[in-house]
Amino acid sequence: MVQDLLRKHSSVRKYKDYTLTKEEISELVETAQHAASSHFVQAYSVIWVNDEQKKEELGRLSKNPKQFETAGAALLLCADFNRLQVAGKLQHIEIDIDSTENVLVGAVDVALFAQNLVIAAEAKGFGICYIGGVRNEPAAISDLFELPTGVFPLFAITLGIPDQQNEVKPRLPVAAILHENSYNSAKYEVLLPEYDQTMEAYYSNRESNQKTANWTKTMADYLEKPRRTHMADFLASKGFHLK
Repeated sequence: MVQDLLRKHSSVRKYKDYTLTKEEISELVETAQHAASSHFVQAYSVIWVNDEQKKEELGRLSKNPKQFETAGAALLLCADFNRLQVAGKLQHIEIDIDSTENVLVGAVDVALFAQNLVIAAEAKGFGICYIGGVRNEPAAISDLFELPTGVFPLFAITLGIPDQQNEVKPRLPVAAILHENSYNSAKYEVLLPEYDQTMEAYYSNRESNQKTANWTKTMADYLEKPRRTHMADFLASKGFHLK
């Protein structure tokens, strides 16, 4: 059942000694391409990083080196409007990519594509980990992989046969996510403290990396200050001034 597969997802950070083949990577990418795409722009590209030096450097720049060390494959997921500009040139039309809407379209397209790829990979017995740390050094990573104007990295994905599987984290209750006909924030006063208790029990009882923590405190600490404020200037350097 697809539902069972989705409910079993957890991030994998240690993999067995197995390198995915080009055929396996190509099949996963082709499957992922069947994700929905806004106006069918398909505004994504994937860099398969099979050069060991580049993979190591990607891990260093992402500040997640250990998550790349044992990976059977490393993929860099990018929003891509360069290809769309080429499409415009073929029609003798100059495309202006510089809009907030295009950034959103690219981010959504990449996310939908990536999740299709992840589900396809997990259906074949592989494990994955999303690496958002790519946005720690997006300019250096763009230089490393020669990303042109109109293309920017959003995250990486490591894949492989799991050697160490993490336990599934309890998600927010459905009632905290699902609203009927209008948004209801009042229910959070009850639901979030209850969820904190669930997460406290999870963190204190899991097999590894036990700690004392809950969800609201973790989120408050995470979001207390703006993060990765360099992204606005970086996106401008790629042709997106968010106008």
